[in-house]
Amino acid sequence: MEIKELERVQTGVLGKVMQMGHEQVVFCYDEHTGLRAMIAIHNTTLGPALGGTRMWNYATEEEALTDVLRLSRGMTFKAAISGLNLGGGKAVIMGDASKLKTEAFMRRFGKFVNSLGGKYITAEDVNMKTADMEFISMETKHVTGLPESMGGGGDPSPVTAYGTYLGMKATAKKVFGSDSLAGKRVGVQGVGQVGMHLVDHLIKENAKVFITDISDEKVDAVAAKTGAIPVPMEKIYSLDMDIYAPCALGATLNDETIPQLKCAVVAGAANNQLKDETRHGYMLIDRGITYAPDFLINAGGLINVYNEYVGNYNRQRAYEQAEKIYTTCLNILNLASREKISSQEAAIRTAENRITEVGRVRIPR
Repeated sequence: MEIKELERVQTGVLGKVMQMGHEQVVFCYDEHTGLRAMIAIHNTTLGPALGGTRMWNYATEEEALTDVLRLSRGMTFKAAISGLNLGGGKAVIMGDASKLKTEAFMRRFGKFVNSLGGKYITAEDVNMKTADMEFISMETKHVTGLPESMGGGGDPSPVTAYGTYLGMKATAKKVFGSDSLAGKRVGVQGVGQVGMHLVDHLIKENAKVFITDISDEKVDAVAAKTGAIPVPMEKIYSLDMDIYAPCALGATLNDETIPQLKCAVVAGAANNQLKDETRHGYMLIDRGITYAPDFLINAGGLINVYNEYVGNYNRQRAYEQAEKIYTTCLNILNLASREKISSQEAAIRTAENRITEVGRVRIPR
């Protein structure tokens, strides 16, 4: 390929796919239902790509593509570092979930998932519910997160929150010398399904919890139920706290927010918290802040749907597997300290090592 042609490819859609090492990206459109979606398959070395479908009113198609590429890559690392025999994939649906979602809409998406022949398995993510997975399952068997009445695992968010909570405790152990969160000031950004359950764990351990969300209704409901203290969205970064827990959308750790942080630990459930995973990972180190890699500590949801995928779902078994997040998190933080690298880099290196080693085992001889 000539240099000019190579430069053109690298700056286009295919270039973005190539830069992150994806295997396949599928663009989906249905005129009748108005469905516009993207399915990204990052790596299937360890197994089929399992990852949730997110529905969001993206400003541009480019924004949606960036999101699905980053999220699917994160799923590869999440599965690998959790010891699961899964690859990484993700889907995004563009549009307003409150206006577009219907049975026909979700079933049409299910047909697109089915067209991939099991290379991608979908599940719940932002603005998607168990009922949506039921509609999708009418068109494909490659779906998890189904209701328990259908033999599925139901809502995976409680297990996601539990793993995040254990990762937070492990990071507290590394930083404060004790994993007790009693009396710790924790700022939780985002009190949706996962954030809400995380707040419950923190309150039960007598942490002092501050909450914020783009939805005042959600904040009011969680505050009334738990006694957590509401904080305006714009105040959460500069809040005097021990732990910041991002539990909404990604990229909240960036050039603008990191200098504002007054905490010793960042440990939350949101995906892709670092806007630039290299530069912002080291910026946190420079500020004396210890970061629990998001794809490690929020892996409980993936662990839950993996248990559903392999059959004979048992929620207790999923919780027991999620408990390993505590030890893995400590190991990653200790590796980062020894190697003098960021925790994000340490976690990615560990995940990539497993992919490489298992990949060699699976090569036909």
